[in-house]
Amino acid sequence: MGTIIKRTDDEAHARNVINALRENDGYCPCALEKNDSTKCICDDFDKMIEGTCRCKLFIKEQIPDD
Repeated sequence: MGTIIKRTDDEAHARNVINALRENDGYCPCALEKNDSTKCICDDFDKMIEGTCRCKLFIKEQIPDD
């Protein structure tokens, strides 16, 4: 199985989160603290096999190998 990461299709939400990331020096706007593990793409999302990041900007999906 492979993994793909895609951005949300909700353009308004994506724009809001991206603006918040810019204002927050690249740290997840949904995280309570700023450290290396909360820099976007955060460690929590990076470690996921499948799912949506905390701020719902990115989605990780498993795809079958050909």
